[in-house]
Amino acid sequence: MAAGTLYTYPENWRAFKAQIAAQYSGARLKVASSAPAFTFGQTNRTPAFLNNFPLGKVPAFQGDDGFCLFESNAIAHYLSNEALRGSSPQAQSQVLQWVSFADAEIIPPASTWVFPTLGIMQFNKQATEQAKEEMKKVLSVLNHHLNTRTFLVGERVSLADISVACSMIWLYKQVLEPSFRQPFPNVTRWFQTCVNQPQFKTVLGEVKLCDKMAQFDPKKFSDMQPKKDGPSKKDAPPKKEKAGKEGGKPQEKKKKEAAPAEEEMDECEAALASEPKTKDPFAHLPKSAFVMDEFKRKYSNEDTLTVAVPHFWEHFDKEGYSIWYGEYKFPEELTMTFMSCNLIMGMFQRLDKLRKNGFASVILFGGNNDSSISGIWIFRGQDLAFTLSDDWQIDYESYAWRKLDPDSDETKTMVKEYFAWEGEFKHVGKPFNQGKCFK
Repeated sequence: MAAGTLYTYPENWRAFKAQIAAQYSGARLKVASSAPAFTFGQTNRTPAFLNNFPLGKVPAFQGDDGFCLFESNAIAHYLSNEALRGSSPQAQSQVLQWVSFADAEIIPPASTWVFPTLGIMQFNKQATEQAKEEMKKVLSVLNHHLNTRTFLVGERVSLADISVACSMIWLYKQVLEPSFRQPFPNVTRWFQTCVNQPQFKTVLGEVKLCDKMAQFDPKKFSDMQPKKDGPSKKDAPPKKEKAGKEGGKPQEKKKKEAAPAEEEMDECEAALASEPKTKDPFAHLPKSAFVMDEFKRKYSNEDTLTVAVPHFWEHFDKEGYSIWYGEYKFPEELTMTFMSCNLIMGMFQRLDKLRKNGFASVILFGGNNDSSISGIWIFRGQDLAFTLSDDWQIDYESYAWRKLDPDSDETKTMVKEYFAWEGEFKHVGKPFNQGKCFK
């Protein structure tokens, strides 16, 4: 019987999969999610932790015998028993099918839709509406499959149910209001059946379905962003309130209020963890008239083609900023699309400190075992920004970079296509994989 420690942070839905699997299998699992055993943002960056888990991501599992695993699906599989994994080759394949379905089809649109409502990602109207439509397709598939079934595979709970249900927890808690979920009664019936099983409830507690679809709160999002050093608004003189707001240090009370929300979801957790203040890598550059935040607000809240792209070219400062095309060097190594999505999201996660001085739209083209990754990146300065900080250099060497001429027709076309997620993409040679885009 498996036994060991699961390192995570509180309310990590990815870690729930392993915890629930252990409840069914009887695996002896200790959960280290708070000090002194584990402090997210600190413990997972120590040499000892990185020696066992090179990416520094959680959940991470270390067995009592020293056996180590990262990636939540692998951990949950290891902690499961035969009944959860599938008792026949056919059942095992079906379980794997639904586990992959959760990662590839549910998590990307769910993240796009839910993260902004939690304040951990900027709202983008176009992307959110697209995510809603994708989620309707996903729910339709599940609803049809569950029309004559109690569980996804066989007649009892399996790892398929655990994985899919956990990937949908925040959907049901935040955005799947009664009118949205009404056409999919089989899915809601199945979800409530799962989360009310004793093994689920021991880990999740009571899961209350939302009564009203949560919306993006700009103030909440702003409060959760890393602030610069300087006097707080509270301490600033009244006449200099504006300056204090722009350069101020957040009040301690706000830090404490924001902390629980910062640890709600997984894909953005590193970006929201508290870190020691470091020197601004862009301090040596002159000020630019191009305001990145202003462009991002246009991009997130208004139409991309008619508003955001024209605003970009009207205000872009080609002396203060540069445009780059990045393409993943090893497409032959890309297998399942959900793994490629995780590769992209992991890179974005580690580059959160570039938020104020950079922007990127990266797209996954193609399908399983035949895909490519490429994107357009905007950086302050004329050089690749990755070299300015050791923390930003983990992924960038896996990409081939080409600086683009902002005055060329090629650049204007590529910026338009990558910003809008639509176009011919003549330079790619693979079909656009709808929904597998990151900005």
